[in-house]
Amino acid sequence: MEYALAPDGARIAWSSTGGNATGDPVVLVAGQGVSSRSWSPLLPTLGARHRVITFDTRGVGDSEPGADARFTTAALAEDIVAALDAAGIDRAHVYGHSMGGRVAQWFAINHPDRLGALVLGATSGGDDRGLTRTADVAQRMARGDALSMGPLFFTDAFIASHPELVAATFVRPTSVHTRRLLFGASTAHDAWDHLPGITAPTLVLHGDADEVTPPGNGERLAEHIPNAAFGELPGLRHGYFLESAWATDAVLRFFAAHPLAA
Repeated sequence: MEYALAPDGARIAWSSTGGNATGDPVVLVAGQGVSSRSWSPLLPTLGARHRVITFDTRGVGDSEPGADARFTTAALAEDIVAALDAAGIDRAHVYGHSMGGRVAQWFAINHPDRLGALVLGATSGGDDRGLTRTADVAQRMARGDALSMGPLFFTDAFIASHPELVAATFVRPTSVHTRRLLFGASTAHDAWDHLPGITAPTLVLHGDADEVTPPGNGERLAEHIPNAAFGELPGLRHGYFLESAWATDAVLRFFAAHPLAA
């Protein structure tokens, strides 16, 4: 891990994979309260073609929390800028999952000059005007254990065949205070009115069995972002990106179709 300096002085832990790859750089933005290690199963495939930057959200894993006021999705997007600067990268493709997708929206809105192509996975433009999860799902997420969360993220077959990966997905590498701040940031997110201003080529991916972020949110995102493509993953849930090789291949093809040089 290396460290980037955020606008408030917090140290943001980041790392690089695929330094010898010839493709454009890619930044991966993790979901709420999970460390950058959540992307680890994808790194061999992505790193074979791209230099991949991952980072821990402030207050998560090895990143410092910094000021409480920085826990908004728009402010968290500035930490992407800090990671890019530390890595010496002017522009990159960005792939955000869940809350990471909410943060990535603000990066696209506020820093179009730093962005190539954008992928938004299992995310929403905001809860107030989006489709929200049921009370039962919210309670299971509040418990946060693998037994409660696993079936919300993965198919039964994947849970049975990858028990260690599933268990590792729900390790909470952060404090209760930070989890509350991140939950508040995600809940308060509202980018709907700004999405039509996104100029980057955009791909929206969503599992059609996602109960954490109902799939209608993905459709609405694609409708609000000019010329966005929408890909629905049959039978898959919130953690589709760890389960679907097709999804990763679709992301790679999308980045290849929109090189930074263009």
